[in-house]
Amino acid sequence: MTKKKLTLFVDADACPVPVKEEIMSFQQALTNVEIIFVASYAHMSTTFREAKWVMVDSEKEEADLYIHRHCRKGDLAITQDYGLASLLLPKGVFILSPRGKSYTEENISMLLHTRYLASKSRRAGKHTKGPRKFTDEDRMSFRKELIRILSNYEGEYFHSSKL
Repeated sequence: MTKKKLTLFVDADACPVPVKEEIMSFQQALTNVEIIFVASYAHMSTTFREAKWVMVDSEKEEADLYIHRHCRKGDLAITQDYGLASLLLPKGVFILSPRGKSYTEENISMLLHTRYLASKSRRAGKHTKGPRKFTDEDRMSFRKELIRILSNYEGEYFHSSKL
């Protein structure tokens, strides 16, 4: 019996380079996974040419809309966009942040509410903190969680020795 090919979509516009490097390091070990980086023309990259790239218009949310339209149940999306994550969860998509945090039905409402409150404060003229600097610990957390998710999917076909 042939297993459905998993597609790993990367919201590449805001994805840190170390996370893209981690994803690409898995490419040889994954026999049943297609990796697609989705970015707007405004964020076109000349790195990672061996990867499959989908370039979309530079309009706001175009990469998110592409990912939403093309993700299917059981696919995996890498994004730090809570709004996109909230749209993908009901479709049965696994969602992972570049820092290794899984978005779930249990935590997405709180994350969206926190984002709303921060936006409301900014509109009121208050200064809010941006995201903290991406660290080596974030990279390792992402790698560990990605291995866990892919191991569950690939099972015996996932050869972590190739990583």
